[in-house]
Amino acid sequence: MSSTTSESPQAPASCDIAVVGGGILGLAVARELIRRDPQASVCVLERESEIATHQTGHNSGVVHAGVYYPPGSLKARLCVDGARDLYEYCEQRGVAHERCGKVIIATDASELARLDELERRGTANGVPGLRRIDAAGIEQLEPHARGIAGLHSPDTGIVDFPAVARAYAEDVLEGGGTVATGCEVTGVTAGSRSLRLVHSHGATEAGHAVFCAGAWADRLAVEAGADRDPRIVPFRGAYLRLVPERRSLVRSLIYPVPDPSLPFLGVHLTKHISGEVLIGPTALMAGARDAYRLSTVRRRDVLDTLGWPGTWRMLAHWWATGVSELRHAALRSAFVRAAARYVPELRTGDVQPSFAGVRAQALGRDGRLVDDFVFSATDRALHVRNAPSPAATSSLAIARHVADEAERAFGLTARAH
Repeated sequence: MSSTTSESPQAPASCDIAVVGGGILGLAVARELIRRDPQASVCVLERESEIATHQTGHNSGVVHAGVYYPPGSLKARLCVDGARDLYEYCEQRGVAHERCGKVIIATDASELARLDELERRGTANGVPGLRRIDAAGIEQLEPHARGIAGLHSPDTGIVDFPAVARAYAEDVLEGGGTVATGCEVTGVTAGSRSLRLVHSHGATEAGHAVFCAGAWADRLAVEAGADRDPRIVPFRGAYLRLVPERRSLVRSLIYPVPDPSLPFLGVHLTKHISGEVLIGPTALMAGARDAYRLSTVRRRDVLDTLGWPGTWRMLAHWWATGVSELRHAALRSAFVRAAARYVPELRTGDVQPSFAGVRAQALGRDGRLVDDFVFSATDRALHVRNAPSPAATSSLAIARHVADEAERAFGLTARAH
């Protein structure tokens, strides 16, 4: 079997369908396309030397159940279906996972109306086993947590998402597809019968393409002829971790009641598949689309963010939230205090720095943080324009959705060569 690291094969000179992006979503899409049309030549083009190095490999590993999302939205439908399918896939492939459950906690009466709304949404979305609990119910599930009311989602879980991505890549290779790493796509030109994808290894003529480029989705979409709206603005999320002797403070996943007008879930405490317990993340606009370190700043990324009208409109509206996030990022004690609302025994000395991730968040020209998955089309191509959390949870369901769109847009049996 071909490797998916820097020893992977060179990108082919031609293929029927190219999938740009070797994260969990791009690999899931490639896998689904091959399953539907085994005779099609499918190639994944990944910019990094290994697959799953960006959002797939820098997240808390939570399998979301579908509680948060407005009924009828793509997130609601694809998350519920995707979580079910992901658990089944992990069972079949032996990928580490656990249905550990999640408690969403209200700590004061002002949050009860929002908790009611979450319960309504979760019930409408068909979230398995969702139930309302009181203070005693919270303590029974999480002995060190405190709140006045909560929601328990027993089907929420944790998984090794990079391992899932590697399994998808194996499926692609076993199905006859190619995964070419170290192959950054920098140019897209549509012809009458194919797309010319210029990349690090030269160029590939593809009959059609699906772009699952994460933080670089907007640039490649525009390169292919799409509208500039929405723009990807990177948000860096840093995590802390509990020291080993304090991991017993958290049994599963503990979340706050989020602000429904923001696509972020707030500071939460999550058991990780590795056994660690994470606290976070923060949510700060980043100086680069791969700013896993604060010191990583890229001029083009900064100019793209600051040159977008939506950035300034967003900042004008959410300045108070931004100040709070800055405080959490700058002061570990403030970060810990935010988590201690739910686990009062938590102290600053109980935590250590952990990793950081970068969320590729679509931002509209009007300053609106896009809160649903967004897909669009250009000549001979489909684009995933916004796929933040719960995209990893939803990967198999999103792949089916994209493949359905591909069948309608250009057919899986069409051949360019």
